[in-house]
Amino acid sequence: MTRHGPYPSDLSDARWALIEPVLTSWRDQRRARALDIGRPPEHDLRQIMNAILYVDRTGIPWRYLPHDFAPWATVYGYFAKWQQDGVFEQLTGLLRRLVREAEGRGAEPSACVLDSQTIKTSANVHLADQGTDAGKRIIGRKRHLGCDTLGLLLTVLVTAASVSDTAAGVTLLSRIAAAHPHITKAWVDAGYRTTAIDHGARLGIDVHPVQRPPGARGFTIIPRRWTIERSIGWLMHHRRLARDYETHPHRSEAMIHLAMIDLMARRLTGEATPNWRGT
Repeated sequence: MTRHGPYPSDLSDARWALIEPVLTSWRDQRRARALDIGRPPEHDLRQIMNAILYVDRTGIPWRYLPHDFAPWATVYGYFAKWQQDGVFEQLTGLLRRLVREAEGRGAEPSACVLDSQTIKTSANVHLADQGTDAGKRIIGRKRHLGCDTLGLLLTVLVTAASVSDTAAGVTLLSRIAAAHPHITKAWVDAGYRTTAIDHGARLGIDVHPVQRPPGARGFTIIPRRWTIERSIGWLMHHRRLARDYETHPHRSEAMIHLAMIDLMARRLTGEATPNWRGT
C-alpha cells in the first residue's frame, strides 16, 4: 500500500546507511542457504526495519501496525528471525564502536557499569516468566543491563523480577568477559553481593560497589552509576519499554537492543530523538 508520509520513527537516509550493510548481509546469507534462491525478495528491508522501530517507539501491539507497512505477521517474522540470528546484537556492537570512536574513545571499553530495572508486565506474559521484586513491591520482570562508561549497551538479560541482582550479575559478568576481554573494572550498586564480586575477580574484573552518599535523601547523582541510570532513562523514551509486553524474555532483550540501536544511530548522525515531553 502507498504510504502517505514518513513517520517520526522512520530511518533517515543517514541512519539507514549505518545499518543497511548488516541487514543486506543477513539477507544474502539467508538466500544462499535457501532453495528458492532465484526468487526476488518480496519486502524492502528498510521498510521492515521502519515498521519494527514504529512498534518499539510507539508501543502499539504488532497487530495494530498501520496498513501502509507490510503485514504485521511478516514484520514480526523478520523481528523474530533477526533476534534469533543475533542481528540486533551485531548492530548494537557495530554502532557502539562507531559512537565510541566518534567520542574519541577506544573501540573496545575497559570498564563497565551494571544495574537493573524492575518493570511491570502485560497480561500476555506467562506467570512462569514473572516474579515479585520484594524491595520495590513490583510483580513483573527485571532488566539487567551492562553498559560502558558512555552509557552504551554491552549486554542485557531479562529475568523474572524475583531474580536477585547478584545472581543475574554473575551471568552479565560472564557475558561481558567473553565478549569484551579488555574490561577490567565494573561499577555496581550495593545490591550486588559477594558472589558477584568474587565471580568478577575470577574473570579478571574488579567489581566495585558504589554506595549512596551517607545521609542522602531523594534523588542523588551517584558517581559512576549515573551513566547507566541515564541510559535507562534514554530507553524509556521508547514506549514499548514502558511495560514488558513481550511473551518471551529474549524478545524483551531484542526490544532493548532495538531502542539502543535507534539511540546510537541518531547520536552518530546528529539527529534529535523526538519525545512526548511538552507536546
